[in-house]
Amino acid sequence: MAAQKIKVAVTGATGETGVSIIKALLESEEFAITAYVRPSSTEKPQLQGFKEKKVPIIPLDLEAASLEEIVKAFQGQDIIISGVMPHTSDIEKKLATAAKEVGVKRFIPSFFAPLAPPTGVNILREIKEEVINHVKKLHLPYTVIDAGGWYQVSLPNPPSGKLDYMTKIPSNVQYGDGHYSTSVVDLGDIGKYVALIIKDPRTLNKYVFTYNEVWTHDAMFKLVEELSGETVERQSVPEEALEAGIQEASKAYEQDPSYKNFVLLLVQQYANQNWIRGDNLPETGTYLGYLLSKDLYPDFKFVGLRDFAKEALDGKAQPVYTTKTFDF
Repeated sequence: MAAQKIKVAVTGATGETGVSIIKALLESEEFAITAYVRPSSTEKPQLQGFKEKKVPIIPLDLEAASLEEIVKAFQGQDIIISGVMPHTSDIEKKLATAAKEVGVKRFIPSFFAPLAPPTGVNILREIKEEVINHVKKLHLPYTVIDAGGWYQVSLPNPPSGKLDYMTKIPSNVQYGDGHYSTSVVDLGDIGKYVALIIKDPRTLNKYVFTYNEVWTHDAMFKLVEELSGETVERQSVPEEALEAGIQEASKAYEQDPSYKNFVLLLVQQYANQNWIRGDNLPETGTYLGYLLSKDLYPDFKFVGLRDFAKEALDGKAQPVYTTKTFDF
C-alpha cells in the first residue's frame, strides 16, 4: 500500500518564491500540491507547467475572501505555505487564522528573506513579526524559513549588457567599501530546501536559515570581471549616504505609506542589512535562534555562485521579476 501523500497548499503560486517551491515539491512523490492564485492570475504563463503536471490551480483572493471562504478553500490540507508579498500583516493573519481552523499540521508564513532582527532594521521584517506573533498566539504549528540574497539579483552587469535579461533590479551599486560579507542562495535551491524542511520534525516550531555561500560585494564584482573579461562599473554608495537615504525614505513613508514609498524604503534597508550591518550571515542566524540549512542538510547539493554566474553570462539562467518595474 502506497504511503499517503502530504497535502501541501501554496499561496502566491505565481511569485518567484512560490514557483521555486512548487517546482521542488513536484520532484518528490511525497507531496500532493495545490496552488492558490489571485483570480486574475490563473492564466499566467508561470502556471502552464504546473497545469501540465495536473497541479490543481485554485483562484482565491485572500484579501477579499471571508475567513469562512478561506477555511473552506483549504479544507484537508496538511501544510500551508504562504508565498504572498505582504504590504501589511492583515492578509497573512487571516490566512493563519484559517489554517488554525482547518487544523493544518504546519504553517509556513511568507518570510523567505535575508536575516534581520525583529524590529528597527527592516520594515517588512516588522510586518512579518506581527504575523508570526499572531501565529504563536493561535498555538498554530509553524516553521519560519528565511533565505540568503538571491544569486539572480546579486550579480553586477558588465558593460556588454550580458545580464540585461536577468532582472530589472539594478545591481551595479556597491555599498560601503565592498568588503562586508553576506549570505547568498540560488532561487531554485530555496524550493529544494523548503521541500526538505516541511517534512523534517526537527524544524517544527523553529526558525530555519537557508543559504548556499557567503560572499563579499567586492568578490562578486571580481567574479563577473573574471568570467566576462570585462571591467565592471561600480556605482559606489558610502555608508553615510545609505543611512541618509534610509532616514529620508522613512520620513516619506511615515507621511505617505504608499506601496511606492514602502518599496523605496525597503530596498535601502535590505542593502543596509546585507552589505553594512552584517545581519545576513550564518553566525547572526545562530545568534537570532535559527537552525542553519548547512547543519540540517550537510549533504545538500547546491548550485554555487560561480557556476550560476557562468550560466547567467552565457544567457542560460532563468530571469526574475521580468514583468515588474522599479523606476516609479
